[in-house]
Amino acid sequence: MSYLHTTSQQMSYLNIDSVKERTYDAIVIGSGISGGWAAKELCEKGLKTLVLERGRDVQHVTDYPTANKHPWEFEHRGQVPLEIRNQYPKGRASFMREETMHWAIKPDEQPFVEEQPFQWTRGYHVGGKSLLWARQTQRWSDFDFEGPARDGFATDWPIRYKDIAPWYSHVEKFAGISGNKDGLPELPDGEFLPAIELSCIEKHFQEAVAKSYKDRHVIQGRCAHITDPQQIHYDQGRAKCQHRSLCNRGCPFGGYFSSNASTLPWAAKTGNMTLRPHSVVHSIIFDEKKKKASGVRVVDGNTKEMIEFYAKIIFVNGSALNSNLILLNSVSSRFPNGLGNDSGTLGKYIAWHNYRGRMNAEYEGYYDKMTDGKNPSNAYIPRFRNLHKQESDFLRGYATGVGGGRGRIQNQGGIGEELKEALLHPQPGNWNISAWMMGETVPIETNHVRLDPNLKDPYGIPQLVTSVKWTENDDKMVKDYLEQLTEMFTLAGFKNIRGVDTHSNPGSDIHEMGGIRMGKDPKTSMLNEWNQVHSCKNVFVTDGACMTSTGTQNPSLTYMAITARAADYAVKQLKKRKL
Repeated sequence: MSYLHTTSQQMSYLNIDSVKERTYDAIVIGSGISGGWAAKELCEKGLKTLVLERGRDVQHVTDYPTANKHPWEFEHRGQVPLEIRNQYPKGRASFMREETMHWAIKPDEQPFVEEQPFQWTRGYHVGGKSLLWARQTQRWSDFDFEGPARDGFATDWPIRYKDIAPWYSHVEKFAGISGNKDGLPELPDGEFLPAIELSCIEKHFQEAVAKSYKDRHVIQGRCAHITDPQQIHYDQGRAKCQHRSLCNRGCPFGGYFSSNASTLPWAAKTGNMTLRPHSVVHSIIFDEKKKKASGVRVVDGNTKEMIEFYAKIIFVNGSALNSNLILLNSVSSRFPNGLGNDSGTLGKYIAWHNYRGRMNAEYEGYYDKMTDGKNPSNAYIPRFRNLHKQESDFLRGYATGVGGGRGRIQNQGGIGEELKEALLHPQPGNWNISAWMMGETVPIETNHVRLDPNLKDPYGIPQLVTSVKWTENDDKMVKDYLEQLTEMFTLAGFKNIRGVDTHSNPGSDIHEMGGIRMGKDPKTSMLNEWNQVHSCKNVFVTDGACMTSTGTQNPSLTYMAITARAADYAVKQLKKRKL
């Protein structure tokens, strides 16, 4: 009896120790762009922080297997073998390349139910989509933050540009953003490194648009590439962008911003970060007595064991749809419909960017010029439609990416030595230019995600149902885009102008947002102005799920700034013992 009693005591001590070992000041779910920033800010401020990543570990430099490979070193010259492509559902392998296959998730890793067609691109590895993104970075303005209130859609943002502006500066200086100060109220200037030069055909278009329009501006795109390293970048171990344009393989120079090259190593240097890969988050634990979250349930990706980790504050940064999934699956007596879902808006008002419009054209001239090297960025036209007033039959507007270069002509008509010379020394062709649309979709309640009541994924977690589709507003916007860009190209003297509506599926932009939106009123939103869940104050959501509307800008810079701001607030509240 005494032996059993002693053993029992020992077991209780072991349990206490086990809980202590799994207890932190903060837990961050996800290691992508926003999760990396959450980790950096929380660790810098002294919090012992657990970072959970559902995929494998990826160490900067050493885990970029194709970063320095030449095209001829790939067995299939960049193409994905048919036997691998056939493993994926129709269309799911279209974006893959042989050199970036190491980032692809397995076809059965996380099945989901497409009630309406949806392209869901995921990055299940440490660093997430920060290793895959297009690296374009634009600030929002009050034209964006005031949009819902002005134009009568979604719900009013609880913040304005002045609230987020200092945090844009904070993250820009650390990340390294190149660009010009253009003085445009619709696209506020930031803390810029020198801009990457436009090509002569892009400059031609820039000048032609300036002559023809007073309210349209072609500028150098602002991008997360280091063009002139500052001490803060050297301190991170990062170097100048080499213009290799092999970014999606992983950059061994740290020339562009990624969690792997920047925020995660910085967090690790503090000694306060614990990074746990292969950790599939099941749900957030809600303490009914304390009326706040106490931790996170995790399914070990290798063993399938359920493990609980505990913390004072939790940052949800699993990327927009997974963050929705986690909160929807976090049910309790207090929250039977998902954590914090008193408003009934969880999973609703999902939105994305409209990339359906594409343009191409040619220019006869500048035959004495060529491009030198590669350009990791492009030109950019900020939104100009419906900016100051409603002037069209659709709400909101679109931005435009623009890129131009000179083609090559290979004469394959000869034989023998003549053919060989023609193939080895192609002749320069005409200059060409391309443009792609990035339109704002208007969030509506019927565009939503929810959990399937029956189907589970390999980790026993309910599958996500995606139910989103284009609206008439999106169709009208594409039509206007094609008309306006055709006019602009024509006035600039381009020939063979071709425009197309690709009718791509929602999600093809990889900019899905919403479902856990910010707002002023707890009755119509999930989060307050500090990204706190209204009814569970120690849970913060700062990835794309928090977005009330989408704007026309690439959203990653805004996620970074919002995350840094929320982390600062969370730590201050924690020190005041209000969390």
